[in-house]
Amino acid sequence: MTWGESHGPAIGVVIDGCPPKIPLSVEDIQKELDRRRPGQSTIVTQRKESDAVQILSGVFNGVTLGTPIAMLIINEDPRPEAYEDFKDKFRPSHADYTYQMKYGIRDWRGGGRASARETAARVAAGAVAKKFLSTTYGIQILAYVKQVYRIMASVDPNTVTPEQIESNIIRCPDQKTAKRMIKAIDAARKQGDTLGGIIECVVRGVPPGWGEPVFDRLHADLAKAMLSIPAAKGFEIGSGFGCVTMKGSEHNDPFVIRNGRVETLSNYSGGVQGGITNGQPIYFRVAFKPVATIMKPQQTVDIHLQNTTLQAKGRHDPCVLPRAVPVVEAMTALVLADHALRHKTICQWDK
Repeated sequence: MTWGESHGPAIGVVIDGCPPKIPLSVEDIQKELDRRRPGQSTIVTQRKESDAVQILSGVFNGVTLGTPIAMLIINEDPRPEAYEDFKDKFRPSHADYTYQMKYGIRDWRGGGRASARETAARVAAGAVAKKFLSTTYGIQILAYVKQVYRIMASVDPNTVTPEQIESNIIRCPDQKTAKRMIKAIDAARKQGDTLGGIIECVVRGVPPGWGEPVFDRLHADLAKAMLSIPAAKGFEIGSGFGCVTMKGSEHNDPFVIRNGRVETLSNYSGGVQGGITNGQPIYFRVAFKPVATIMKPQQTVDIHLQNTTLQAKGRHDPCVLPRAVPVVEAMTALVLADHALRHKTICQWDK
């Protein structure tokens, strides 16, 4: 469970069900938060937050206790006054109007709980899940920017490395294309506009057999997790929508025995078949819309249901993709950690 608002005193998370004796330190969590924090480059929001995490419970002598883990992140640079002009107006394509309709009240300071600021708590939780998956199963989760606006990178998910991803501020492993992406984002920012794009994620080392056969299929849970991220608008796994242009004879993944283990000759399934992992790398893509806050006049209505206009101001991302990369990784880790624990409970095949 995450809690807190964008311009409130703090945000945080409580994790329940984490196994005991998992090595965990503040540094494990902070290194992931540093990848998501604002102000890290010229193409993200310039809000100054260190996102320094405090572990309040559930960890003792460097290992998890098996009890709930609570973590706290203080909001160091809130500026709610930047949103005073919007407290009576609904920002287009934000959650202002829908929150008002649902609750009859809303925190207008930067969107409150609907703000992407909340994702810092997810990244903190995801860091714990990542540590569990890596130390227990040797699983590696890597996400990177695949596309910005109409600029598409050429990246092989089977060979991409963390060093390639972190080698530039856009987190695109294709260095030449990364420069074009950065230039496009900077141009949109100067025009008071924003850009969207696609993040691709690959997971290596997941054993076969994880997932549920019907309602909690692994790829269904991944889709739900990804679409819960602010600004996420689409999800596809493996061949995704591209499968409609293929025949069955082209799309099937033939099985083969290699070095005594079952593998597939191709991976159009994206590592999941029938909702259950097949032991091949899991790979999927998440589409993110252009950031809704633009520095141009827009038509809207106010709380009195009168037509009006507004123009945003303050500190905002011209493109969410660079900071959304660790969020995608975190949500992936949380889904996989849950399924790992479920599999361990109901099935003894991996023994």
